[in-house]
Amino acid sequence: MSNRTGLILDFGGVLTTPLLPVVLAFEQREGLPQGACISALYQDEEGVRVTSDLERGAVSQSEWNEIAGKKLGVSPDNLMGRIFGGLRPEPLLINAAAAARRAGIKVGILSNSVGLSPWDLYDGYELETLYDAVVISEHYKMRKPDSALFEATLKAMDLSAEQCVFVDDTEAYVKAAEKLGLAGVHNRDPKQTVAELSDLLGVDLTSGQ
Repeated sequence: MSNRTGLILDFGGVLTTPLLPVVLAFEQREGLPQGACISALYQDEEGVRVTSDLERGAVSQSEWNEIAGKKLGVSPDNLMGRIFGGLRPEPLLINAAAAARRAGIKVGILSNSVGLSPWDLYDGYELETLYDAVVISEHYKMRKPDSALFEATLKAMDLSAEQCVFVDDTEAYVKAAEKLGLAGVHNRDPKQTVAELSDLLGVDLTSGQ
């Protein structure tokens, strides 16, 4: 029997379908070259800075839309929603989270924010109802991989690092969690992730899938 009694999940790319395909589809719709968003927002120095500021709540989504729109050469109108609006719920992990809670495991969310307005990534997922703790980075003025944000999540869960498993689609964030003592799972394939979580938590999370 596992002594782990907590599960902490990233949101985008874990409880949703993968991010990259919807970004590539946005680029195609807008007539942008493939990889334009990655280059402008995650490799360019200014793009990295403004996206980090957005995740920490230092700039608003509307401000990010304006800056990112100029960098990409596209309209800023609801830009974040246009990029990521194609994301859909990932049933395998949503169902696994529900199965974990039924088994008495606390399940929390730890997500780097993309702003909450005018477009809300979390709308319709009932996070406050379906999970035991919800930590959105902008509310804490920090972002993953800041260790203090992981500590804030553990406090909200009322569990120690050694009691928890953390799942993220970004490997660097998984490694940051592991350094603090959490067990880490890099989500690349939902079915494989559920199997790994079943082993780590000592609970079959595959029932009904």
